[in-house]
Amino acid sequence: MGAFPHAKRVGNLLFLSGIGPRVRGSKKIPGVTLDSAGKIVRYDIEAQCRAVFENVRLVLEDADATWQDIIDVTVFLTNMKKDFSIYNRLYAEHFAGPGKPNPTRTTVEVTALPTPIAIELKVIASVG
Repeated sequence: MGAFPHAKRVGNLLFLSGIGPRVRGSKKIPGVTLDSAGKIVRYDIEAQCRAVFENVRLVLEDADATWQDIIDVTVFLTNMKKDFSIYNRLYAEHFAGPGKPNPTRTTVEVTALPTPIAIELKVIASVG
C-alpha cells in the first residue's frame, strides 16, 4: 500500500503501522463485496474485525512480539453508528478479561481508509 514498514521498534516499544483486514500476500479483503468500479457494495464488519486482529497478531509475531505485549490500540471505523457495537463485542473477546492484554484504546470514525475497508488498527506494544 505504500513505502512504510508494518512495524518499527524504538527502544522497548513496537509501533505497528495501520493494519487492515486484507489477506496477507493478496488483494482479497474478507467480508467485502465490490462492484465493477471497485466501490463497496456491502461488507461484513465482523469478518473484517477478525481478519484485522489476525493480521495484527501476524505482524507482532514477525517482530518477535506477542498479543500480550499490546499496550495501546487506536481503531479507525468508517461507520461508527452501524459498526461500533459489533466491533466493541469482538474487541472485548480479544482484548479484555483474564489473560488478555487489556490495552488503552481510542476509537474514531473516519470518512475513508486507503483501501475499500471499514476498519484499521494502529497498535503499540511493549517488548523486550
